[in-house]
Amino acid sequence: MPANHPMTVRVVTVCFAPGEDADWFAASEKVNDLLHTDGIPARRYHVRHRRLLGWFTRWFGYFLLEAARRFGAITVAAGGRKSRLDLTGTAARAATRASLRWRAWNAHIAHTTRPARPWEDFLAQHHADPRKVPLTEARRRFEQQPRVLAMLGYADGHTFDPYELSLYQAGEVTYVGLYWRIALIGDALITTDGQLLMPATTSMADRLRFLNAACAYLRSLRRNARVCAVAIA
Repeated sequence: MPANHPMTVRVVTVCFAPGEDADWFAASEKVNDLLHTDGIPARRYHVRHRRLLGWFTRWFGYFLLEAARRFGAITVAAGGRKSRLDLTGTAARAATRASLRWRAWNAHIAHTTRPARPWEDFLAQHHADPRKVPLTEARRRFEQQPRVLAMLGYADGHTFDPYELSLYQAGEVTYVGLYWRIALIGDALITTDGQLLMPATTSMADRLRFLNAACAYLRSLRRNARVCAVAIA
Protein backbone atom coordinates (compact mmCIF):
# COMPACT_ATOMS: atom_id res chain seq x y z
CA MET A 1 0.00 0.00 0.00
CA PRO A 2 1.24 3.53 -0.68
CA ALA A 3 2.22 5.92 2.05
CA ASN A 4 -1.01 7.89 1.78
CA HIS A 5 -3.06 4.68 1.96
CA PRO A 6 -1.84 3.30 5.31
CA MET A 7 -3.14 -0.06 6.36
CA THR A 8 -5.83 0.32 9.00
CA VAL A 9 -4.69 -2.91 10.63
CA ARG A 10 -1.10 -4.08 10.73
CA VAL A 11 0.18 -7.41 11.93
CA VAL A 12 3.38 -7.69 13.94
CA THR A 13 5.12 -11.01 14.57
CA VAL A 14 6.71 -11.13 18.02
CA CYS A 15 9.47 -13.68 18.61
CA PHE A 16 10.53 -15.16 21.94
CA ALA A 17 13.68 -17.07 22.75
CA PRO A 18 13.35 -20.61 24.21
CA GLY A 19 12.57 -20.41 27.90
CA GLU A 20 11.39 -16.79 27.78
CA ASP A 21 7.93 -15.91 29.08
CA ALA A 22 5.86 -15.98 25.93
CA ASP A 23 2.23 -15.43 26.79
CA TRP A 24 -0.13 -12.97 25.16
CA PHE A 25 0.60 -10.24 27.73
CA ALA A 26 4.33 -10.44 27.04
CA ALA A 27 3.71 -10.12 23.31
CA SER A 28 1.40 -7.11 23.68
CA GLU A 29 3.90 -5.48 26.05
CA LYS A 30 6.69 -5.74 23.46
CA VAL A 31 4.42 -4.25 20.80
CA ASN A 32 3.43 -1.40 23.08
CA ASP A 33 7.05 -0.66 24.03
CA LEU A 34 8.25 -0.44 20.41
CA LEU A 35 5.19 0.78 18.51
CA HIS A 36 3.32 2.61 21.29
CA THR A 37 0.01 0.99 20.53
CA ASP A 38 -2.15 -1.86 21.73
CA GLY A 39 -3.17 -4.91 19.78
CA ILE A 40 -5.24 -8.05 19.70
CA PRO A 41 -4.25 -11.65 18.91
CA ALA A 42 -4.23 -12.47 15.19
CA ARG A 43 -5.03 -16.14 14.60
CA ARG A 44 -2.96 -16.50 11.44
CA TYR A 45 -1.08 -19.74 11.91
CA HIS A 46 -2.40 -23.19 11.14
CA VAL A 47 -1.55 -25.71 13.83
CA ARG A 48 0.64 -28.66 13.04
CA HIS A 49 -0.63 -32.17 13.76
CA ARG A 50 1.87 -34.94 13.25
CA ARG A 51 0.76 -38.07 11.44
CA LEU A 52 0.83 -40.37 14.47
CA LEU A 53 0.43 -38.01 17.42
CA GLY A 54 -1.98 -35.70 15.63
CA TRP A 55 -5.06 -37.59 16.76
CA PHE A 56 -4.04 -36.76 20.31
CA THR A 57 -2.50 -33.29 20.01
CA ARG A 58 -5.36 -31.83 17.96
CA TRP A 59 -7.50 -31.75 21.10
CA PHE A 60 -4.99 -29.93 23.32
CA GLY A 61 -3.71 -26.38 23.17
CA TYR A 62 -0.44 -26.79 25.01
CA PHE A 63 2.39 -24.56 23.74
CA LEU A 64 -0.13 -22.52 21.73
CA LEU A 65 -1.37 -18.95 22.12
CA GLU A 66 -5.00 -17.96 21.53
CA ALA A 67 -5.88 -21.20 19.75
CA ALA A 68 -9.24 -21.66 18.03
CA ARG A 69 -11.17 -24.87 17.48
CA ARG A 70 -13.33 -26.24 14.70
CA PHE A 71 -15.56 -29.19 15.49
CA GLY A 72 -13.63 -29.50 18.75
CA ALA A 73 -10.19 -29.82 17.17
CA ILE A 74 -7.61 -27.03 17.30
CA THR A 75 -6.98 -25.66 13.82
CA VAL A 76 -5.45 -22.18 14.07
CA ALA A 77 -3.65 -20.08 16.66
CA ALA A 78 -2.17 -16.63 17.11
CA GLY A 79 1.16 -18.24 17.93
CA GLY A 80 2.98 -20.68 20.12
CA ARG A 81 5.99 -22.93 20.02
CA LYS A 82 7.45 -22.97 16.52
CA SER A 83 7.34 -26.76 16.36
CA ARG A 84 3.57 -26.74 16.95
CA LEU A 85 2.82 -24.27 14.17
CA ASP A 86 2.34 -25.45 10.61
CA LEU A 87 4.32 -22.65 8.98
CA THR A 88 4.63 -24.54 5.71
CA GLY A 89 0.89 -25.12 5.55
CA THR A 90 0.17 -21.51 6.48
CA ALA A 91 2.38 -20.26 3.65
CA ALA A 92 0.97 -22.80 1.18
CA ARG A 93 -2.63 -21.79 1.83
CA ALA A 94 -1.79 -18.12 1.40
CA ALA A 95 0.10 -18.91 -1.81
CA THR A 96 -2.90 -20.78 -3.22
CA ARG A 97 -5.26 -17.87 -2.53
CA ALA A 98 -2.82 -15.37 -4.02
CA SER A 99 -2.27 -17.54 -7.10
CA LEU A 100 -6.00 -17.78 -7.78
CA ARG A 101 -6.34 -14.02 -7.38
CA TRP A 102 -3.42 -13.25 -9.72
CA ARG A 103 -4.67 -15.68 -12.37
CA ALA A 104 -8.10 -14.07 -12.27
CA TRP A 105 -6.43 -10.66 -12.69
CA ASN A 106 -4.35 -11.99 -15.56
CA ALA A 107 -7.37 -13.43 -17.35
CA HIS A 108 -9.84 -10.60 -16.83
CA ILE A 109 -7.63 -7.51 -16.53
CA ALA A 110 -4.20 -8.11 -18.08
CA HIS A 111 -5.58 -9.76 -21.22
CA THR A 112 -8.15 -7.03 -21.82
CA THR A 113 -6.21 -3.83 -21.02
CA ARG A 114 -2.85 -2.33 -21.81
CA PRO A 115 -0.11 -2.12 -19.15
CA ALA A 116 -0.46 0.91 -16.91
CA ARG A 117 1.95 3.05 -14.96
CA PRO A 118 2.02 2.06 -11.27
CA TRP A 119 1.02 4.34 -8.44
CA GLU A 120 4.65 4.85 -7.42
CA ASP A 121 5.26 6.87 -10.63
CA PHE A 122 2.46 9.31 -9.85
CA LEU A 123 3.43 9.55 -6.20
CA ALA A 124 6.96 10.50 -7.32
CA GLN A 125 5.46 13.31 -9.42
CA HIS A 126 3.65 14.59 -6.35
CA HIS A 127 6.77 14.49 -4.18
CA ALA A 128 8.82 16.23 -6.89
CA ASP A 129 6.41 19.18 -7.13
CA PRO A 130 3.51 19.09 -4.62
CA ARG A 131 2.16 22.43 -5.82
CA LYS A 132 1.97 21.41 -9.45
CA VAL A 133 0.77 17.87 -8.71
CA PRO A 134 -1.25 17.73 -5.48
CA LEU A 135 -1.91 14.30 -4.03
CA THR A 136 -5.52 14.33 -5.21
CA GLU A 137 -4.37 15.11 -8.77
CA ALA A 138 -1.74 12.36 -8.66
CA ARG A 139 -4.39 9.89 -7.59
CA ARG A 140 -6.78 11.10 -10.30
CA ARG A 141 -4.14 10.63 -13.00
CA PHE A 142 -3.32 7.17 -11.74
CA GLU A 143 -6.91 5.98 -11.43
CA GLN A 144 -8.04 7.25 -14.85
CA GLN A 145 -5.88 4.66 -16.62
CA PRO A 146 -8.03 1.95 -18.26
CA ARG A 147 -6.27 -0.93 -16.48
CA VAL A 148 -6.70 0.70 -13.09
CA LEU A 149 -10.36 1.44 -13.80
CA ALA A 150 -10.84 -2.20 -14.80
CA MET A 151 -9.34 -3.34 -11.50
CA LEU A 152 -11.57 -0.99 -9.53
CA GLY A 153 -14.64 -2.08 -11.45
CA TYR A 154 -14.10 -5.83 -11.27
CA ALA A 155 -16.70 -7.56 -9.09
CA ASP A 156 -16.67 -11.30 -9.68
CA GLY A 157 -15.25 -13.04 -6.62
CA HIS A 158 -11.92 -11.23 -6.29
CA THR A 159 -10.83 -7.78 -5.18
CA PHE A 160 -7.84 -6.30 -7.00
CA ASP A 161 -5.98 -3.53 -5.19
CA PRO A 162 -4.88 -1.07 -7.91
CA TYR A 163 -2.17 0.27 -5.63
CA GLU A 164 -0.50 -3.12 -6.00
CA LEU A 165 -0.40 -2.76 -9.77
CA SER A 166 3.40 -2.92 -9.93
CA LEU A 167 3.25 -6.22 -8.08
CA TYR A 168 0.57 -7.67 -10.36
CA GLN A 169 2.51 -6.63 -13.44
CA ALA A 170 5.70 -8.20 -12.06
CA GLY A 171 4.14 -11.66 -12.58
CA GLU A 172 2.58 -14.51 -10.66
CA VAL A 173 5.75 -15.69 -8.90
CA THR A 174 6.45 -12.25 -7.46
CA TYR A 175 2.84 -11.63 -6.48
CA VAL A 176 2.40 -14.99 -4.80
CA GLY A 177 5.81 -14.69 -3.17
CA LEU A 178 4.82 -11.50 -1.42
CA TYR A 179 1.61 -12.95 -0.02
CA TRP A 180 2.93 -16.22 1.38
CA ARG A 181 5.63 -14.23 3.14
CA ILE A 182 3.04 -11.81 4.54
CA ALA A 183 1.08 -14.79 5.87
CA LEU A 184 4.10 -15.80 7.96
CA ILE A 185 5.38 -12.39 9.01
CA GLY A 186 2.77 -9.69 8.62
CA ASP A 187 4.08 -6.14 8.33
CA ALA A 188 6.76 -6.04 11.04
CA LEU A 189 8.75 -8.41 13.22
CA ILE A 190 10.15 -8.07 16.71
CA THR A 191 13.22 -10.25 17.25
CA THR A 192 13.98 -12.21 20.41
CA ASP A 193 16.40 -9.48 21.51
CA GLY A 194 13.81 -6.72 21.03
CA GLN A 195 14.75 -5.29 17.64
CA LEU A 196 11.94 -4.01 15.44
CA LEU A 197 12.26 -4.99 11.77
CA MET A 198 10.10 -3.15 9.23
CA PRO A 199 10.29 -2.18 5.55
CA ALA A 200 12.40 0.92 4.95
CA THR A 201 9.60 2.43 2.83
CA THR A 202 6.17 1.40 1.57
CA SER A 203 7.55 0.45 -1.86
CA MET A 204 7.03 -3.12 -3.00
CA ALA A 205 10.78 -3.63 -3.36
CA ASP A 206 11.41 -2.62 0.26
CA ARG A 207 8.53 -4.78 1.47
CA LEU A 208 10.02 -7.78 -0.33
CA ARG A 209 13.49 -7.05 1.09
CA PHE A 210 12.06 -6.87 4.60
CA LEU A 211 9.99 -10.03 4.19
CA ASN A 212 12.95 -11.98 2.84
CA ALA A 213 15.05 -10.98 5.85
CA ALA A 214 12.21 -11.64 8.30
CA CYS A 215 11.47 -15.10 6.85
CA ALA A 216 15.15 -15.98 7.06
CA TYR A 217 15.14 -14.90 10.70
CA LEU A 218 12.02 -16.95 11.42
CA ARG A 219 13.62 -20.02 9.83
CA SER A 220 16.72 -19.53 11.98
CA LEU A 221 14.78 -19.75 15.25
CA ARG A 222 15.00 -23.00 17.16
CA ARG A 223 12.02 -25.32 17.19
CA ASN A 224 11.25 -24.49 20.82
CA ALA A 225 11.28 -20.74 20.23
CA ARG A 226 7.84 -19.09 20.24
CA VAL A 227 6.14 -16.58 18.02
CA CYS A 228 2.95 -14.58 18.35
CA ALA A 229 1.03 -12.57 15.74
CA VAL A 230 -0.44 -9.29 16.99
CA ALA A 231 -2.93 -7.18 15.02
CA ILE A 232 -2.69 -3.47 15.77
CA ALA A 233 -4.83 -0.58 14.58
